[in-house]
Amino acid sequence: MQVLITGASGGIGAACVQRFLDEGHEVVGFDLLPAAVEHERYRHLIIDVREPDSFPDDFEPQVIVNVAGTQDSADDIAANLCGTINVTERYAFAGEGLAAKPAPAIKSVVNVGSASGHTGSEFPAYAASKGGIIAYTKNLANRLAPQAIANSVDPGGVITPLNRCVMEDEHLWAQIMELTPLKRWATAQEIAEWIYFVGVTNRFMTGQSLLIDGGEAGRTQFIWPE
Repeated sequence: MQVLITGASGGIGAACVQRFLDEGHEVVGFDLLPAAVEHERYRHLIIDVREPDSFPDDFEPQVIVNVAGTQDSADDIAANLCGTINVTERYAFAGEGLAAKPAPAIKSVVNVGSASGHTGSEFPAYAASKGGIIAYTKNLANRLAPQAIANSVDPGGVITPLNRCVMEDEHLWAQIMELTPLKRWATAQEIAEWIYFVGVTNRFMTGQSLLIDGGEAGRTQFIWPE
């Protein structure tokens, strides 16, 4: 299958590129940065997901994985939410607006959200952008059915360079681990495994947003006499 992965040059995106290549797929990557992977089945394009007029028309992905985004910047809504919508509406549909029909090739869309979309934590615009992805995923699933599926994978803490500022601070890291029942964060490769399962192995679940956070969002403290 031909797979489009945005945010392909780092973290979860780069891990997804490698995971899909390992399974024999042809992959097209969008990113503002140069390629992180070189492979005969990988085509890398310097593309800004905020600028749909720059999108190429010479391929038809069967699977779309929307990873591209920012955190705590002036572009959180434009990149995280609008970028996801821009890419998906362009490649998952034929036509424009609510009258658009699923593109002939499309089989699956996976949007990468965040635990923040469920809990409202972190930065205001970032949380709003990820909450928007959850709502858009449900809209997308309804419009793509019955031909294709759409789901989101919403990680909590992930070990990536973006999170180095808290990972390398012993005090902050101890606070985070206190809130995380599994006492660790996910690797980018673990999240890529979830994305592959949701986008390719799975053929019946649609319109769902999977919270992958080591149990942090469900952490409760039950107080009762011993």
